[in-house]
Formats: sequence, C-alpha cells, structure tokens
Amino acid sequence: MSANEIRNAAVTGAGDGIGRAIALALLGEGMLVWLIGRDRSKLERVVEQGHSRARLITADLATSDGISKVAAALGPRLDVLVHSAGGYLRGDWASIGADEWAALERVNLHAPLLLTAACLPSLRASRGQAVFVNSSAGLRAGPGVGAYAASKHALKAAADALRQEVNGDGIRVLSIFPGRTDTPMQREILAMEQRTAPYGTLLRPEDVASMVIAALKLPATAEVTDIIMRPMQPL
Repeated sequence: MSANEIRNAAVTGAGDGIGRAIALALLGEGMLVWLIGRDRSKLERVVEQGHSRARLITADLATSDGISKVAAALGPRLDVLVHSAGGYLRGDWASIGADEWAALERVNLHAPLLLTAACLPSLRASRGQAVFVNSSAGLRAGPGVGAYAASKHALKAAADALRQEVNGDGIRVLSIFPGRTDTPMQREILAMEQRTAPYGTLLRPEDVASMVIAALKLPATAEVTDIIMRPMQPL
C-alpha cells in the first residue's frame, strides 16, 4: 500500500482490541490515522508507541454531537473509514428492555451508518473504502445473544445496501466477520459464560487486521465484500 494509493484513514474503537490492531497496521503502512474513541488514555497509548502520524479524536459516537465532531475533524478527503467500535449485550428476550435495545443499536448500528453518511463526501473525493468490523454473530445467532446478533445482522444488511449505492462512485465496502477474538470484550464475554479459552482457541486482533489490510490493498479492479474468519481450533 503506497502513499500514492492511500494517504489517510480513520478507525473507530481504536483504543483496544481489533480497532487498535487495525489502526497500528494502517500506521505501519505509512498512513496518517485518526484514532477515534471515548477513552483518550487508551488512544494515547497507541501514540506512545512512536507513531507520529496518529491523530486523536475523543468522541461518543452514540451521540449526534460525537458524529458531527468526528466528521468535521476528518476533513474533505478520506481514504479509509474503519468501523470497529461496538457494544455487547447478553440476555434472553424476556430480560432485555427497550432502553437496552436502543442503547445497543445506537452503538452497533446507528453510529457506523450515520458516521459513514457524514463522511460520504470525503470518501467520494478520494474514491475511498469503508470497512465494517462485524461479528460471526451477525451471520449465526445463538441463545442469549439475540439482541447482539440482530444488531450485527442489521449492520450487514446496511453495509450490503451501501455497497450497491456507492460502488458507482468508486467506493469499496467490506464487511468482516471475525469469530471469537482475544480482546477485552471477549474476555468479559467468557467471564459471563464462566469459561476460559485455552491457548490457540481465539483469533488474535492482528489476524483480523492482516485480512483488512490485504483487502484494502487490492487493485481498484477488484473488491472483497465479505470476509469470514474463525480460529483454527475453535473454542
């Protein structure tokens, strides 16, 4: 990925987990990367690794003000927009209230869609790329995670529709569906399940980042639309 091909990127949820790994990988490709998240201290730890091309935006993307703040900061041209921020909700149908549903959808569905809409002029200006870090739950639901799976499945549908709308402008849209990945969120999920993950049964965030970079580096004559990943030895 040369500087002539891609010059700048924005990554939500860049403070830890998959978002952090993707941000570091993009920085490693020589790009200027906007690190977006709610916790500035986490974002600053990425910068502390010596990346002078990292820029920080502290914002809550579950709010209209947060989305406006990010879109304004990114400027008139954006080559890559990566959505990696997300929330998790566990519980059976009878236990989940309307407020919990709404809060989950604001983070997992509305935030990436509204931010993408706000950034479309910038993506069009550079014939850029949008990446939605989804989840294997977005393709295959299970008991106790219906609300989470529904929000991720809706995100897949939205990304599919977006792709059909913007491909004509030269914008590529990728959805990636990782299985269980060694992130802070996954460790919380395993604790809820009262389970542990033996070595080798979780993906690494860097595995996901490598696949994203490979897709971004494809020639403009091709597009990867969906990537499904899982550990070689699933939990």
